[in-house]
Amino acid sequence: MQPESFSHLDERGNPSMVDVGDKQVTLRTARAQSVVVLNEAVLKQFENEEIRTKKGPVFQTAILAGIMAVKKTSDLIPLCHPLPIDKIGIDIRLNEKKEVEIECTVRVTAKTGVEMEALTGASVAALTVYDMCKAFGHDMEIRHTRLLEKTGGKSDFSR
Repeated sequence: MQPESFSHLDERGNPSMVDVGDKQVTLRTARAQSVVVLNEAVLKQFENEEIRTKKGPVFQTAILAGIMAVKKTSDLIPLCHPLPIDKIGIDIRLNEKKEVEIECTVRVTAKTGVEMEALTGASVAALTVYDMCKAFGHDMEIRHTRLLEKTGGKSDFSR
């Protein structure tokens, strides 16, 4: 079901925060993913499920950055509602292709969803991995950041 108009524009076409006042408070979840392709020099640093640099443990720092980003989403994205987040989970692992997979899961009991929060958390965690590893070379790539699933609200979504 496609909307007939953008939800963040008023009747005159100006930006407007969506009015969620009449919506029901429900449990809503979202899970997003970012993938970082590392260079060989960085991959050589991978040991015991972590990459250690002079700046510190990369994955642990990226998890904290992602959590902080989720909590700041409404400060970063102009038309997002500030939300009382119930739970944030960030999982970072090296996949079989030697890419860093970052998944951010967010849960809230509210009148609006947390897709943007999950996407923001995954994105900032990926940027943090890049930042902490760039001393080993800039030939890394942040690949797709995408919503994997969401529940609650008008409709559910799953990739």
